[in-house]
Amino acid sequence: MEIKILGPGCPKCEQTSKIVAEAVSETGVEANVEKVTGAMDIAGYGVFGTPAVVIDGDVKCVGKIPKKEDVKSWLTK
Repeated sequence: MEIKILGPGCPKCEQTSKIVAEAVSETGVEANVEKVTGAMDIAGYGVFGTPAVVIDGDVKCVGKIPKKEDVKSWLTK
């Protein structure tokens, strides 16, 4: 599973990264988590608000910090 956290590294982006890491750990899913910080790279996903979470190419969340329960549900579907 490929997970990308899109954002410039702001506090909300860091909180999102922490939540995603916790959810991955708690579910036991094998995932490669990557931070994408470049504005052009982020725009390439059609995302214009950060933070954003992309799982296997599918944008799951834009412009807000996701709830851990939501992230877990995305990981186990």
